[in-house]
Amino acid sequence: MQFRLPEPFTPEQARAVFASTAPRYLDMQGLVRKHYLLSEDGRTAGGVYLWQTRADAERIYTEEWRQFIRDKYATEPEVSYFHTPVMVDNQAGRVIDDA
Repeated sequence: MQFRLPEPFTPEQARAVFASTAPRYLDMQGLVRKHYLLSEDGRTAGGVYLWQTRADAERIYTEEWRQFIRDKYATEPEVSYFHTPVMVDNQAGRVIDDA
């Protein structure tokens, strides 16, 4: 998910705003991990979400969630879905293949 910011964020601004929203994603059903993102120029922000299933993701990306993003960042979110056929987990020291 990504969105263009009306005004660029500094890394410090992004950290503060992202930290304020992070708790809402703790213990969210089906969410494995979320990485908050900020482009180098500070004009694009978003997140990479790893979901157990697409249905888990679709249950969250509702009109209410979109309105939360619009209210918080004054912009429209863009959601894209990707399949993850192979993942490298260096912390666990393994490659995960969903085959």
